[in-house]
Amino acid sequence: MSKLHASIIVTYKCNARCNMCEVWKYPTKTSDEITLDIVKKLPKLFFANVTGGEPFIRPDLPLIIEELRKKAKRIVISTNGFFTDKIISLCSKYPDLGIRISIEGLQKNNDDIRQLKNGFDKTIKTLLILRDRGVKDIGFGMTVQDSNAEDLTYLYELSCALGYEFATATLHNSHYFHKLDNVIHDKKKVEAEFKKIIVKMLKSNELKKWFRAYFNFGLINYIDNKPRLLPCKMGQDGFFVDPLGDVLACNGMDKKYSMGNLKEQSWEEIWNSPKAREIRQMVGTCSKNCWMIGSAAPAIWHHPVKPVLWVIKNKAKLLFKNDIEL
Repeated sequence: MSKLHASIIVTYKCNARCNMCEVWKYPTKTSDEITLDIVKKLPKLFFANVTGGEPFIRPDLPLIIEELRKKAKRIVISTNGFFTDKIISLCSKYPDLGIRISIEGLQKNNDDIRQLKNGFDKTIKTLLILRDRGVKDIGFGMTVQDSNAEDLTYLYELSCALGYEFATATLHNSHYFHKLDNVIHDKKKVEAEFKKIIVKMLKSNELKKWFRAYFNFGLINYIDNKPRLLPCKMGQDGFFVDPLGDVLACNGMDKKYSMGNLKEQSWEEIWNSPKAREIRQMVGTCSKNCWMIGSAAPAIWHHPVKPVLWVIKNKAKLLFKNDIEL
């Protein structure tokens, strides 16, 4: 259990109206959302991601973070970056927090996709103020689709120039997003844009970026509907808690499968239950082949040989051919 990681979804309320996610159409009632008592029930965690909806909509988020710090060695909050003052205030109190902000392209594409007026400007302002205040664990991420793929390289270069982490994803479908019709139409165009940053990452002198290249190769693999590169262990070394207190192995399935509810049961009762074992078996035979950072990164840690060999092979190709084949 020392390496357990968790995503704590504190609310389904959201101020954005993203085209690939309709969680905002189904906001949770404040009275139904998990409380500090639920956070206290969680086990010791290697890593915790706090997400939503938009987590900074919750006025008691600082109290949740205070309690979660007793459980997790590292905490990262995923946000759209719109609530600058709240983000800065929380990071001033806890400067070791990680902040990951979603940016869906340059200004026009970001604001069109997220339907947030001046969203790009507010996001960049938040990122720059965080750096000015000395927050170290900063990054932003992008969900790549047809309409914003051509901005991918620009955002990657921006992250390099600012010294920020840069995370990528591509369109997925699940009950979590209330979307089952997300699709990439021009696969060749999107994959070509991913290849550009894969080459840039492999040419860098940073070991971490080499494995980020492998992760992005996995996104191309997913877009091509190929089997997942590495086995998924969600429900074993990682889990989700949704705003209603349900413990989920995965949020990527088309239907919600709960191992149990922390409002009604203890963590140990849920994690060791027959229902939990049943759902782990479902994950093991799942055919969706999702490739998201929350499940892919632990898989890379646990199965390093294949990624290492891929990195060596493709760095050699770049050295001798100045190109790679995906």
